[in-house]
Amino acid sequence: MSNESPTLNAQISPRAGLDILSREEITRLRDISKGGLHELLRRCTLAVLTTGSESDDPRAAQERYGDYDIEVLQLDRGIRLELRNAPASAFVDGEIVRGISDLLFAVVRDIAYTACEINVSNKFDLHNSAGITSAVFEILRNARVLRPNIDPNLVVCWGGHSIGREVYMYTKKVGYELGLRGLDICTGCGPGAMKGPMKGATIAHAKQRRTRNRYIGITEPGIIAAESPNPIVNQLVIMPDIEKRLEAFVRLGHGIIVFPGGVGTAEEILYLLGLLMHPSNADIVMPVILTGPESSAGYFENIDRFIRLTLGEGAAGYYQIVVNDAEHVARSMNKGIHQVREQRVREKDSFFFNWSLTVPLPFQLPFQPSHHAMAELKLHRDQPLHELAADLRRAFSGIVAGNVKEPAMSAIEQHGPFSVSGDVEIMQALDALLASFVDQRRMKISGEYRPCYRVVR
Repeated sequence: MSNESPTLNAQISPRAGLDILSREEITRLRDISKGGLHELLRRCTLAVLTTGSESDDPRAAQERYGDYDIEVLQLDRGIRLELRNAPASAFVDGEIVRGISDLLFAVVRDIAYTACEINVSNKFDLHNSAGITSAVFEILRNARVLRPNIDPNLVVCWGGHSIGREVYMYTKKVGYELGLRGLDICTGCGPGAMKGPMKGATIAHAKQRRTRNRYIGITEPGIIAAESPNPIVNQLVIMPDIEKRLEAFVRLGHGIIVFPGGVGTAEEILYLLGLLMHPSNADIVMPVILTGPESSAGYFENIDRFIRLTLGEGAAGYYQIVVNDAEHVARSMNKGIHQVREQRVREKDSFFFNWSLTVPLPFQLPFQPSHHAMAELKLHRDQPLHELAADLRRAFSGIVAGNVKEPAMSAIEQHGPFSVSGDVEIMQALDALLASFVDQRRMKISGEYRPCYRVVR
């Protein structure tokens, strides 16, 4: 074997949810050709099996468990997964951890559904805004995360996977205060600021004797290998790409809390502001709070300064910054979500999916980071501010890809860093913000950071 870590073989069956697959789905999942799904299935399930990993190098697990493989079997009584050379850390006394087993079948479910029902069925026009939103809805419905007859209570928490201990403990405090108020948590499913709120909420939910708690993790294939699901996630959804992942967050959530992070967090903030600043969303209620411990005050000052300089003073009116006051964050969020409920009732919109929110097509079409695409971004002010926000979001998305996504990492190794250019003042602000992320080690957990970008002034 090519790796040195303990492994074992196993066959596992689903406890609930995914019982059968079609012959086409089974065939696609077994297909080892370039266009087949087997390699995607292998990479995503390995990420789940290495839940709790402290590495954000997408190549690390592949190298460590190079002999790992998975096969989906369709039996008379349902499906079964056959694992070969799987990480032994996912098992206890030879039995797979139940939570990990559930997440494995979630991976199979979402990869098969997206491939056969979204991408090739012709049911959805993926070049049309309404068609893309319908696809997002169907993926979430198929994953059974859309729950009717529940008052709005889902808080989306964004923030970095590479954060210090003090920030992590603060995210737990906020999650605890949210949990005491009966609020559920949705994050990007990884470690750091994505794990902390869930962990804090579990204690509060237990104190309130609350059951049927939701700890939803939403990811996508390009990033799951670098941010394996944390062990608290009890509902995992793999969206086809980053744009549908972001739309899932804002359609599903009732309020958003942003903790300190790096370029991925900046990408999420710009995406959200771009939507809220769109004229069609002028009446949308979406509470947004940026928060962290006292040591994070400088981080939020940098973010706030960048937003005001690039998108104007008005952009700052869409969020509030709260430093070192977890209880105030939770109270404010709870109050904001009550306002969301009132608006949904008034507009006759569903509680479980925000249909009223306008997500324009430029925010939905997948952005494929390449040297050419990054160089062509329009980072200048002679355009509507929500469109500038969309291209700034793409710039940060490209840097995320260069940091943790295998295709972009390989392209940068071959051709050098991505180049981004635009208005001088915007480039100066962007360069300063990125430099602060590097200095504060917000880019990566593993190893020394080598910039994947070059800001051209």
